[in-house]
This record gives sequence, structure tokens and C-alpha cells, in this order.
Amino acid sequence: MKIAITGSSGFVGSHLSKLLAKEGHDLVPISRRTGTDITKMPALSEAFAGCEAVVHCSGINRELGRQTFDSVHVRGTRQVVDSAKGAGVHKIVLMSFLRARPLCGSPYHESKWAAEEIVRASGLDYTIIKAGMTYGRGDHMLDHLSHAIHTIPVFATVGTREKPIRPLAIQDLVAVLRACSVDGRLCRQTVGIVGAEELLLSEAVRRVAGVLGKRVFVLPCPVAVQFGLARVFEWTMTVPLVAKAQVRILSEGVVEALPASDPLPPDLAPQRKFDETNIRAGLPAPGPFGFRDLRCCMRFCT
Repeated sequence: MKIAITGSSGFVGSHLSKLLAKEGHDLVPISRRTGTDITKMPALSEAFAGCEAVVHCSGINRELGRQTFDSVHVRGTRQVVDSAKGAGVHKIVLMSFLRARPLCGSPYHESKWAAEEIVRASGLDYTIIKAGMTYGRGDHMLDHLSHAIHTIPVFATVGTREKPIRPLAIQDLVAVLRACSVDGRLCRQTVGIVGAEELLLSEAVRRVAGVLGKRVFVLPCPVAVQFGLARVFEWTMTVPLVAKAQVRILSEGVVEALPASDPLPPDLAPQRKFDETNIRAGLPAPGPFGFRDLRCCMRFCT
């Protein structure tokens, strides 16, 4: 089966690509690294030729230069949909966010919702996956927590009263994406997906620290202070320790979809818990943050 994957070099896209490649599918990887811009319709139409499905995983969690929420999530999705229709693609699967919704004051959430609406109105068969906080090898969650714990073993909560999360293993997520794109399941549905276990982020941090053999100190921190820190991280780090959109996400909690979405069938429901085995499988090579993680030093470290 010929399947195009946008954002194929990103976290979700790369894991999905590996799974589908092992099964022998003919994959069309689309990302900035492959030289295909999702905002350029002629290039996309050519790439989608002969594809039976498109899995649209492209997305950003902070704006940088011309990479804005509107250009990537909204205009990019519109070009993906138009190109898919022109190429005769039968199915589009969109990676969205669990609490993407309109008129909530967050450009990230609102742009993800706008992308959902474009797909729902496309006339194509579709599945929209509203995924919660996802972890695994190459993610932001375990990668940044691990390096942060190795650098300064202090964790500041997002809000003085934490909201719960349900960490979602990447293996559980890509199994759902495969079911939609390969098996044609969940037709014309918007589905929320979260992990099998509910806990506070501070508890997740303690579990990661335990696997690393480190001790971590947890300090309460107001949301407003975290937004300030996020601005500094976005200005100074190549991949921010936390972005403003992520602060908003964590301040709300990540346990249920908004608006309410279709349920997953039992055989696709996530089963993996955020335990030592799954944490260890997703951890990067140990080490602290360094100069190469700073934007001002990036050109000297490449």
C-alpha cells in the first residue's frame, strides 16, 4: 500500500514510518528534510500521486520565523487536503491535539482546531486523532526531562495545584494511526487517545528520575512564572525545555478530549503504563544540557 506521511522526520511521523516500512508498505516521506514544503501545492500533488492514504503529522509547538501556527497547521493542512483530493487519495488521517478547540485564547489550540475543521469539510474519508501527551524514543518529554534531571535535579510544577496527565506511549499511538491508514478503520471519526494511566507530571518526573538513579526536588511554581520561563527557553534554546503552548497544555491537564470525541474501540485502547520498562525504552543517551542546546551556539556546534 502506498502511503504518504507528512512530518515523516518528526517524532510521530518517524515512528509510524518505521512500523509501516517493516510491513513492506510503499512510503512517501514528506518533511522539510526531504525538501518538500507542505505549503507548496504542486510539490505535494506530485508526491501524493498514487497514494491511497495520507497521514498528516506535520506540526509545531512554537512559532519561529515563517514557521507559524497559521502557516503550518492551517494553511499547510489546507494544501495537504487540496493536494490529496487532486491526486485521488482516498483517506486522510490528521494528527491533532487532545484539547484543540476554537475560541480558547491559545493560538496553538485554535490552529489545530482549524486544521480539524478543514479535514472534516474536505469530502474525503478521514480520521482525526486527538492525541494527548506522547512519549517514546526521540520525544520532547523523556528527552528533556532526562537532560534536565542530569543538569539541575529540580522540577518546577506548572501551577501550584497540578492538573493530571495520561502519558501516551508512542507504540500505542502509531498502532491507531496504522489501523486508520492501512486497515481503513475509524472512518469519518474524530477520536481522542490518551495513555492507560493517570498521574501528575511531578510523579512522572519522579519515575523518570528513579529510572535514571537520580533524586529530584519538586517545587511548586505559578503558571504565570512558567509562561515567563517558556518565553526565555523559546528565545534561547534550539528545542525549548518547555514552550508557551506546552505550559498552556499542562496548566489545563491532559486527560480528556475537548470537545468530546468518538471513543476508541477496545482493541485499539492504549495498554502501556508509564512504568520503568516503557520509560527506559524511550530514554535518550544520558547527559546534561550543553552549549549545543543554545540557539546562539548552534552554528558553532554543527
